[in-house]
Amino acid sequence: MFSIIQIGSEQFKVTQGDVIFTNRLKSDKDKTVAIDKVLYYENGTDVRIGQPFLKDVKVTAKVVDHVLDKKVFTFKYSRRKSSSMQKGHRQKLTSLNITKITAN
Repeated sequence: MFSIIQIGSEQFKVTQGDVIFTNRLKSDKDKTVAIDKVLYYENGTDVRIGQPFLKDVKVTAKVVDHVLDKKVFTFKYSRRKSSSMQKGHRQKLTSLNITKITAN
């Protein structure tokens, strides 16, 4: 059994017990989050495709932690001007553990 869900502008293929990393959510640690934007659901021969979302399928996830992604560096250089600039960025992420996929 798996499902394709949408969180923000990202889509994830999830099964029960998966851990995914998404952009920071406004939820506290160890709280449950109900995700109702389900695009696709499959359980054996039971296949459902949303147009755009399925109304009778819900995915429940638990917020494991709020973490930071790996640092990404950008470097800008202008020749013959003795100028260069380096910046770093770390994206704030939320770690979600998929606990349950329910379909009516």
